[in-house]
Amino acid sequence: MPETYKILGQVAATANTTHNVYTVPAATQAVISSIVICNRGAANTTFRIATQPAGAALSNTHYIAFDTALPALDTVALSLGLTLGNTDILSVNAAVSNVTFSVYGTELT
Repeated sequence: MPETYKILGQVAATANTTHNVYTVPAATQAVISSIVICNRGAANTTFRIATQPAGAALSNTHYIAFDTALPALDTVALSLGLTLGNTDILSVNAAVSNVTFSVYGTELT
């Protein structure tokens, strides 16, 4: 299985909107090594992260972070090692529009 190390996705969030920041392509597996969340604003906020198996609709069982605090003008780096199969989705959400999510990892084809 060839491995490709890469930026899997980046999104500047729209307030209270769920974004699919990365969907694993068909016939591919992925390992998400890290997610970096950056609050570019001057106010504290919160964020959410979820993994949705096989493109399933988002439900409460999918959250790995829910309304987690993110201080003003700060960055949080999560080293997770999440393993995803083909068509699995990593989705993110922030309470304000000043939050950027960057996802790094490996695709296995």
